[in-house]
This record gives sequence, structure tokens and C-alpha cells, in this order.
Amino acid sequence: RELTLKYILPVAHIEKFFEALKEGKLLATKCRRCGARCFPPQADCPDCGSSDVEWFEVNGAGRLLTYTVINVKPESYSDYPDYVVGVARLAEGFNVLAWVECDDPKKLRRGMPVKIKARKRKEGFFSYHIVPVEE
Repeated sequence: RELTLKYILPVAHIEKFFEALKEGKLLATKCRRCGARCFPPQADCPDCGSSDVEWFEVNGAGRLLTYTVINVKPESYSDYPDYVVGVARLAEGFNVLAWVECDDPKKLRRGMPVKIKARKRKEGFFSYHIVPVEE
């Protein structure tokens, strides 16, 4: 028997992040109290709980740490062809989990240079993807 769940996630405190994605920019937050930095941004510091955070732009350059090809998909992605999900370590010190844009996963290798870029998904919302960079 199918059970459908619907979640409402409040994003008003980080709406600035989604607006920046529409402009092709990546934003993160930094706690003014303890200095913890977060990407994706957080309205409250996960380390000290402070709500006193400042926004800053992330360059997005980094290296691919790992990746996997998804060929057994959840039902909500069943209309997609096989796709790649990876983790990149950015120069700013963040690890980012995202879809990897590539036409052939055999071209990917650990440690290769990548860039995190904002993209509009076919579902109509904006997100960010890992994009390999030519050396």
C-alpha cells in the first residue's frame, strides 16, 4: 500500500541562498560568534546555536573526492537516464554533495578539478551541480 508524505520545510531564513542561485551565485554562511562556516547555508550555527550569521559568496572551485553512477533510481527520478552523484572538496574547505554534469562517467577521476555551478533543474527549481573543469 502506498503512503504519500508531504513535508513543508521552512526556508525563509535562507531564502537569500535560493535567490543567489537564480543569479548563478553560491552563498554560504559564517557564524559571527564562533566562526563556523556552512554550505549550504544555515540560519543558525550548527556548532554554537547562534543566529548571528553573515553571508559570503563561495568561489566554487575544488577537487572531486568521489562519485558514483546511479542506475537504480528512486521512483521520483525514474524518468532520468543514469546519472552521477559526487562529493567535491572546495577551496573554502567545504565538502559538497551534488549531481555531477558529465557525458561519460569514464572521464571522471578522483582529484580532478571541478567547479560548483548553479543550474536550473528540469523540475523548475534552481540547484547546484559539480562540473568538471578542463586542466
